[in-house]
Amino acid sequence: MATTVETPETDETCAYCGSRIFDHDPICVRDCTADCGSPHYFCNYACLSAYINENELTYGDACEWSPE
Repeated sequence: MATTVETPETDETCAYCGSRIFDHDPICVRDCTADCGSPHYFCNYACLSAYINENELTYGDACEWSPE
C-alpha cells in the first residue's frame, strides 16, 4: 500500500470550511482502503471531526455489544 507524499499548494483550502490550510494547523487524510485516493486537507482537527460527523464516516464501523 505505497503512496507518495507531496506538499500541497500554498493556497490549498480545507475540505470542510474552505479556509487556507496553511493559515492554521493542517492535516492530510487519505482513504487507503481503496487505492489511497486523493488526499483531503483540513485546516485543523475540529474541521476533520466535523467532516467525519457530517458524513457519518464512523457509522457502522464499531462492534455492537449485547448482554445476551
